[in-house]
Amino acid sequence: MVFHTEQIDNEKSTIAIMILAAGASTRMGTPKQLLLYQGRSFLQYITEMAIASVCQPVVVVLGANAEQIHPQIKQLPVRVVQNLDWACGMSASIKSGLELLNNLPQKIEAVVITLCDQPFVSYQIINQLVDAYYSTKKPIIACEYGGTLGVPALFSQIFFSELAALKETSGAKRVINNNLNEVFSIPFPLGNIDIDTPKDYEQLLSHGLNTQIH
Repeated sequence: MVFHTEQIDNEKSTIAIMILAAGASTRMGTPKQLLLYQGRSFLQYITEMAIASVCQPVVVVLGANAEQIHPQIKQLPVRVVQNLDWACGMSASIKSGLELLNNLPQKIEAVVITLCDQPFVSYQIINQLVDAYYSTKKPIIACEYGGTLGVPALFSQIFFSELAALKETSGAKRVINNNLNEVFSIPFPLGNIDIDTPKDYEQLLSHGLNTQIH
């Protein structure tokens, strides 16, 4: 099901961004997409960061609690797709987002994949991924944090089929690790902070840049 949402196209841009926000937030106990951060919900915040970046179009993948969450971004210039197989994990959300991108009239050269629960993702980080893609000519640009490579990450369209073929709970990180020779990384230490539990959220609100959150 695709929600009818106001859409803005930029024909000159061929790098899309996909926000994965379909999870059920079982460890949080409430939809973390709706938790307040910087005066707005997590989902609205990351969506606004995506809109402010050089990437177009912006695709948001919803799943669990979609009807409750969708109003948060209903008025924003994004495309929203509902992943009915959200319980199958991140791989199903990536597939849903790619299906939407593959059906657009413009050719999508690459996509940045990001999550809604990394509160320190900014439009500057997103733009750094795009800049590195053009300057290094590498087909995968990943963020480096906590001794690993992960999202936000940019993938050239040559990896779309591999992303779409991910199984079960696998995420984009598997494609990064399977193609390390094709990866360029940018440092993003605060990417290690994601919000999964009430304690994570409390620490975020209490300490701001608390890099001890896991």
